[in-house]
Amino acid sequence: MKYAENIKDISNAFRLGPLDEKDMEEFYYPSTMEFRTGDKYSSPIRVIFEACQMPSEKNVFLLLGHKGCGKSTELNKMSAELRERGYYVYNVKCSRDLDLNNPLYTDLLILMGEALLQIAKDASCNISQELQDKITKYWISEIESDETVAELSSASLEAGAQIKSPGFFSMILSFFANVKADIRYNQEKRIRYKEKISLRSREWLLMLRQIADEITLKLNYKQPILIFEDLDKIDPSNARTVFIDYAATLTGVSFPVIYTFPIAVAYDPDFHALEGYFNPQILPMIKLKTPDGKVFQEGFDAIMAIINKRVKLSLFTEGSLETAVEKTGGALRDLFYIINTAAQRAIHRDSGQISDEDIRIALNEMKSSLTRRIERIHYEFLADIYRGNKETIEDKKLLLEMLLANAVLEYNGSRWHDVHPLVAEFLIDQKLV
Repeated sequence: MKYAENIKDISNAFRLGPLDEKDMEEFYYPSTMEFRTGDKYSSPIRVIFEACQMPSEKNVFLLLGHKGCGKSTELNKMSAELRERGYYVYNVKCSRDLDLNNPLYTDLLILMGEALLQIAKDASCNISQELQDKITKYWISEIESDETVAELSSASLEAGAQIKSPGFFSMILSFFANVKADIRYNQEKRIRYKEKISLRSREWLLMLRQIADEITLKLNYKQPILIFEDLDKIDPSNARTVFIDYAATLTGVSFPVIYTFPIAVAYDPDFHALEGYFNPQILPMIKLKTPDGKVFQEGFDAIMAIINKRVKLSLFTEGSLETAVEKTGGALRDLFYIINTAAQRAIHRDSGQISDEDIRIALNEMKSSLTRRIERIHYEFLADIYRGNKETIEDKKLLLEMLLANAVLEYNGSRWHDVHPLVAEFLIDQKLV
């Protein structure tokens, strides 16, 4: 990533993914939390950061927030700070390693095992012979059918399982690489893994605890930390099945685990059941208005500072960038998309500057996309929020639907809501408000 000095650099500077650790120093803007939470001393990321350094029985976190609100960037920043303090943090890329349309809790437990074993290898941790035997025997039928590791595992067992840790890691991580491919693409094998873990989940959880304990001893009592990214992209019904139905199993670990999570699930009537097992934290949007509709200049300035970290502001005509910020309501991913789309149009017309027209056309495209997700039955519900009912919303089912559609955004402090500015424009155009 590099700072955008000209219009053609913008697509690189405003990639829709999170900031990597190597880009943090140059492009990360730290002063947004106060304008998210409403209190400069409150930070869900700080809560997780501190908890990761203090062993606890309740150390499995759900980090909730809108898609593209900055969760992954904040977690990457936190990971960098933890690594500086000697912790090993492993980021599981769920969009790469899972079928996000049909996630299973057993998939998460498999990825958890691979992550811990990779940390153990990276930390030069010698897994005890007894634990190596347990892991190998637990997966023995699958290992024997895996040609890439069958010979090594067979030789180790015939020799009394005296294989040393480096050889063990080579064998078991090669095996798990193939398992990951299976849980993404091979439904028959995936079901077989599910059946194995479902019947013997307590046994596998105990092994995960033991691997983590040996890593913790090796690292002078610093626990391994796992972060599952992209789970905020799963459908709330899938989130319910995985996390509510198997809450006790997923929290039966002794080390910190953080799952990104769809914010709409917070409005599921059974969400309170999760709070008894997990530690939920919400990363709100950066607000641009107060609940009574007044401009919140500090939030606006914070977003402008984020943009200024990435691009020369002179690449925008006067007022065009401010329009993009205002009309995306604090949703950073939406804003980055608008900037990218407008930049492409400016390039196509051979201009070195993004105009107000470029921004407006990009916004109209996004408005069409957003309003296709809502139906007439939603209009009065949305209009009621727009008119001022931003905190006491009783119809949680409709609210969940509108949060999923990105038609309603949630903000900080007392957890109030507002209609997405582009959806509000649509309501005004239709003379509904």
